[in-house]
Amino acid sequence: MQIPPTSPAHILVVDDEPDLRTLYELTLLREGYRVEAAGDLLQAREQLESKRFDAVITDMRLPDGLGLELLRELVAQQRAERCVIITAHGSAENAVEALKAGAFDYLTKPVDLKQFRSVVASAILGTQNLSRPAAGDSGLGELGPGPTAATSTKSEKSDKSASAILQKLVGESAVMRAVKSRIVKVAGSMAPVLIQGESGTGKELVARAVHACSHRAAGPFVAVNCGAIPENLLEAEFFGARKGAYTGSTQDRQGYFQAAKGGTLFLDEIGDLPLAMQSKLLRAIQERSVRPLGSPQEDTVDVRIVSATHKELGAQVQAGAFRQDLYYRLNVIEIGVPPLRERREDLPALCQALLSRICKESGLAVPELTGAVMEQLRSHPFDGNVRELENILHRAVALGEGNDLHFEAPPQDFVAVPENLQAFLDQQERSILSKVLQETGFNRTAAASKLGLSLRQIRYRIARLNIETPGGDDASDESA
Repeated sequence: MQIPPTSPAHILVVDDEPDLRTLYELTLLREGYRVEAAGDLLQAREQLESKRFDAVITDMRLPDGLGLELLRELVAQQRAERCVIITAHGSAENAVEALKAGAFDYLTKPVDLKQFRSVVASAILGTQNLSRPAAGDSGLGELGPGPTAATSTKSEKSDKSASAILQKLVGESAVMRAVKSRIVKVAGSMAPVLIQGESGTGKELVARAVHACSHRAAGPFVAVNCGAIPENLLEAEFFGARKGAYTGSTQDRQGYFQAAKGGTLFLDEIGDLPLAMQSKLLRAIQERSVRPLGSPQEDTVDVRIVSATHKELGAQVQAGAFRQDLYYRLNVIEIGVPPLRERREDLPALCQALLSRICKESGLAVPELTGAVMEQLRSHPFDGNVRELENILHRAVALGEGNDLHFEAPPQDFVAVPENLQAFLDQQERSILSKVLQETGFNRTAAASKLGLSLRQIRYRIARLNIETPGGDDASDESA
């Protein structure tokens, strides 16, 4: 039995300029969509009261208010329509404000029609994938036409992928439930995401979950370690290069932006990116185009940016090490990944998941996590977070016998904090000086030479620390 095709997606276009409104309508009609139009907020609200749409495309500035007002009303009413905002060219603040308010995406004037069609198609796909409420959503709000049979199959595959990767974010503590809920909530838009967290907390796993839960799940996920690329190769790596652009360039080279087309570009350790490259990255994100080295023209790019860092970017901005405009562009939506010490209740589940994977890779039986083992692990500080826990379990499996885990005693490399630091340091210095003076027969010149000091410096220290020396001030100095 054939499944009847669903009706075309329904789109509302809101713009007060008749020529532009007609251009958008004709472009969308050629793509096979049903299109309605409005010239101001009042007309748009009337349309929305009587009909449901798959997407709303609105200019930012309208005669009776801002398109942002319409967006906020859609969000407040939990409507299913995805909203695309059109802003004036170069108005980065408006674009960021729109994304933070819940816009699916934004376009800048003059609108590139190829990009226009791509953004609208992505918005409609995102709306259709909301045909069932996602975890953490309320499920409220009517939906537009459902997906076709082909879209349903693709959606089901994406759902399985998203579910699988969310399961890799092990833990049901309150902080981890909040992280998972936020991932599902932010995955549906094109807004840039900044993932903050200490080293070893699993920031890349969170980035992959954002991608897997989004309408871009079928597209590529390209992960880039910004701190691992030599500075002189950054531009070619990010934007690509044409044959002959530099010495040794024998063929066209694809950059990360081109490789991530239709998917997600994950910029790990974004805080390590040099200032000069930060400026070029900002332009690529704002203009949605890149110029490969040696190319006379720019390539339009269609990627979602997700970045991560263990550094405090706000402090780097204050120190002049990170561009403020890039920081605000990347940090539209923030996801904080908690350190392991703040979710110790997840430790048993984490250990079980990690041990299952470690033993599966090694072809070994999974050892029992006894109460004594868990007690030993709970006492560990885990400064290296989940990555450190994984390393500990790897060693415990390798060194264990049979079904037992063997944990090495942690090294005692810490020093107790003294109540009076200066007194503590003076005592350490006095002890060292006294020892060396005794070894040299209290010859100050020889002792100073051994410690890398001048005679004047060691005399000053002996006097300041009140170290008693036999035979007077410099009785044996000259015999060294």
